[in-house]
Amino acid sequence: MEIYELTALKLGQEIKKHRVSVREAVQAALGQIHKNEEKIHAYVTVEEEKALAQADRVQKAIDRGELEGPLAGVPAAVKDNICTEGMRTTCSSRILSGFIPPYSAEAVKKLEKAGVIILGKTNMDEFAMGSTTETSWYGPTRNPWNTAHVPGGSSGGSCAAVAAGEAFFALGSDTGGSIRQPSSFCGVTGIKPTYGTVSRWGLIAYGSSLDQIGPVGRDTADCAAVLDIIAGYDEKDSTSMARDKYSFSEALTGDVRGMKIGIPQDYLGEGLDDSVRQAVTAGAEALKECGAIVEYFNLGMVEYAIPAYYVIASAEASSNLARFDGVKYGYRAADCEDLHEMYKKSRSEGFGEEVKRRIMLGSFVLSSGYYDAYYLKALRTKALIKQAFDQAFSRYDIILGPAAPSTAPLLGDSLCDPLKMYLGDIYTVSANLAGIPGLSVPWGTDSQGLPIGLQLLGDCFREDNLFKAASACEKIRGRWQLPFAAKNSSDSEKREVLGV
Repeated sequence: MEIYELTALKLGQEIKKHRVSVREAVQAALGQIHKNEEKIHAYVTVEEEKALAQADRVQKAIDRGELEGPLAGVPAAVKDNICTEGMRTTCSSRILSGFIPPYSAEAVKKLEKAGVIILGKTNMDEFAMGSTTETSWYGPTRNPWNTAHVPGGSSGGSCAAVAAGEAFFALGSDTGGSIRQPSSFCGVTGIKPTYGTVSRWGLIAYGSSLDQIGPVGRDTADCAAVLDIIAGYDEKDSTSMARDKYSFSEALTGDVRGMKIGIPQDYLGEGLDDSVRQAVTAGAEALKECGAIVEYFNLGMVEYAIPAYYVIASAEASSNLARFDGVKYGYRAADCEDLHEMYKKSRSEGFGEEVKRRIMLGSFVLSSGYYDAYYLKALRTKALIKQAFDQAFSRYDIILGPAAPSTAPLLGDSLCDPLKMYLGDIYTVSANLAGIPGLSVPWGTDSQGLPIGLQLLGDCFREDNLFKAASACEKIRGRWQLPFAAKNSSDSEKREVLGV
């Protein structure tokens, strides 16, 4: 097995045993970047020299016994909306092209303190507004399983990098499914923790009440190990929550005996591809055979999640993105006669079409005369959605469903119809509105060989139930081959479908 094929935890063990050096680990990831980036385009920025220099420093610290964590020396990637000191952070937007933050996000600082090597910044939908990673100023990212298809979004670059062997894990952000949906499309594992579990300090805001940083890994254990590091209370973040326990790896028992699992019938109706529906049903039956109690129920409020989400998210975006005006940093338009023209021209030229669409929508719903009709109604709907989940979790430990209505669409399909792209978030946005944790774990593939992920939702602060169920799914499913390992296995083994 090649170094780049190892999971993050396995690589950490090999480094600790001095079977692999940190420099060799970084070179293995960089080798995959050099090999694949021209066709995948998972990164916006790769800091090769910095990564190798950091590798040498971390190696010395490991040799001195100063770094003993499970991920010390492991190379990783960071989504381009998470600040990194001295490393370009653009939100994949022209308006922030060339911006180099003077500080790192709290999550990044925690990773670096643990000895993780940051390789670079991954591509994303501009300001995280999109579901396909096609709205990036730097061009689209492609799905490593089939480059004619999208990787999902907005954390598509992070998920594609992990799936292509270009990073051993990555950080993403999830505002309405932006970790879980691309994880499903790319056949990797991703989790959005409970809102407030990971500090948002240093995350460039899209929707402040919805955004949450989370890990993307090759398996559930990798995600739990990363979350062990980055989770924690941060006084610099007013939305940060103090929790009694931050050890998530302890939950990787795979024991679901007696666990109550609910499947919303609302999730299995019209608009869901047959292959995805069959995968969810097969996953439920497999967990039932392992001792879980599986029931179908009506969740309710599902049809209101999309309109409520896009009203709230767009309203918050119109406020958050007002700071990008060409004055202090980022892109500034040339040949402007006065300040107001500079504002208008810089924002018109600096923002892409999707970002401008959402800013305009947000400004509209917050305007006088429409605030009560749209924004306040959306907030009331958000509260009702939270109540629906509270009722569900009074009966069930987790909710099982699809991460997306279909597998990864072809490049260009979603951009032709923005409303269709918005509806693609129907199974993920509710978790952000309710602030609950959600996890996507690979389960099988469709007839085209494109991955299908199962989405697991849990009550607030109950990520442990998600990790238990996800690790059980992995045991049932067996070995999962990512695209970079295809040369070492038969095509039929890599594309095995469970119950599909």
